[in-house]
Amino acid sequence: MRAAPTILHLDMDAFYASAEQAAKPSLRGKPVIVGGLGPRGVVATASYEARRFGVHSAMPMGQARRLCPNGAYLFPRFTLYRSVSDRVMELLRALSPLVEPLSLDEAFVDLEAGGVAFDSASARAVGERLRAEIRAATGLSGSVGLAGSKMLAKVASEEAKPDGLMLIEPGTERALLAPMPVRTLPGVGPATGEHLRRAGITTVGDLAEAGEDELVRMLGRSHGVALHRMALGLDDRAVVAERDAKSVSVEDTFDVDLHDRVRIRFEVQRLADRCVGRLRASGHSGRTIVLKVRRYDFSTLTRSETLRGPTDDPAVVREAAGRLLDGVDTTGGVRLLGVGVSGLADYTQEDLFAQTLAAEQPPAAEPGGSGGAPGASGSPGASEVPGFLGLPGVPGIFGVSGAPVAAEPVQEAESPAERRWPAGSDVRHALYGPGWVQGSGIGRVTVRFEQPWSPPGRVRTFLVDDPELEPSDPLPLIEPPQPGDVA
Repeated sequence: MRAAPTILHLDMDAFYASAEQAAKPSLRGKPVIVGGLGPRGVVATASYEARRFGVHSAMPMGQARRLCPNGAYLFPRFTLYRSVSDRVMELLRALSPLVEPLSLDEAFVDLEAGGVAFDSASARAVGERLRAEIRAATGLSGSVGLAGSKMLAKVASEEAKPDGLMLIEPGTERALLAPMPVRTLPGVGPATGEHLRRAGITTVGDLAEAGEDELVRMLGRSHGVALHRMALGLDDRAVVAERDAKSVSVEDTFDVDLHDRVRIRFEVQRLADRCVGRLRASGHSGRTIVLKVRRYDFSTLTRSETLRGPTDDPAVVREAAGRLLDGVDTTGGVRLLGVGVSGLADYTQEDLFAQTLAAEQPPAAEPGGSGGAPGASGSPGASEVPGFLGLPGVPGIFGVSGAPVAAEPVQEAESPAERRWPAGSDVRHALYGPGWVQGSGIGRVTVRFEQPWSPPGRVRTFLVDDPELEPSDPLPLIEPPQPGDVA
């Protein structure tokens, strides 16, 4: 614990949904839900307008549609979210060399290490200036918490939402925490919260009064000691600038359970290729290949194989994943498949024998018929939901682990037209310019033509194969300077 509130926690407000509202003038002030759009999709983020209907992250998309039937349901655009996140992280790193990102929209900052704050007054001034800079640079709002520890700074930012700032003065921690529900503390999820409730412990003050010995008896030594310290407002964790990646993984959920063994093998090989693409993008290789299979009855099997050395060769990963699949019974059907690589290194020592065997195998041909489409992947505001390889994230959401990433919902199987034109995606028409897809189906796609800095635009409908309509990159949320503008 510090004697001054110089640890800052930033949490962007309803980040994905707010970015979509900023990008789409016609959606401002309306309920927006971002996530997987198929029957097995989950909500990644809901705007505050949608939350009034009871919609929240990690909720099944079907349930969200029942609660908020008139909301705008959009597939995530991670190119946009990452570009906004990069700009926000630049602003944080201008404050201090010690910035600990938790996801695309959340980070801790050690203001003292940056020499920008040493007391309450200077910390508050830095926090207010940061919020203004974020809004000017991105058009979005973020909530800031300031305290003498990471835990308390995070509690403060949550209390400040939306679009606010809260500073917890050292010495006031216990009085502030005492009336809060036990779920406020990190590590108290639904199961632990219910266990404590049955024992008559519902507030943080109750936890503090229960004492360390009683909590150890109820929850075990490690968890009990940690919770008692947090209930007293004690947290000595430092802000860590870098986190080593531990694994890379991807997965797909399928609208219709897969039964064809050839099709299942093809999907595993496709996932292996995607996983290697992420592995190489992160600058790593890995030596342990992991296969995840969720069967028709929701039972989930995980199998792994450790190679003789780290690799980033897709043929090697495909072959290892195929061997793991051979040992899994898929009778009855498969609803989810995942491939991951762990034991990461920043060099490659190829398994030449495995590579040679793979080279002798002809490439797999894609089977006919329709089925699951590739899923998008990546961590959130849904960090309490367990994910693949024991990592935080919404089910079916992965990225490079170690440093949590934003949760990316699964893309379910869709018709060819819908795969090409998912709701919310960016397009450009040769005549009408940039716009975004409101929906598609029955051979047609509906597009609203507007830009982040324009008034709400007009809606037009085209054939899905219109040669003048094509996918496009996202526009920036802030209008770029025009030639002749004064800097």
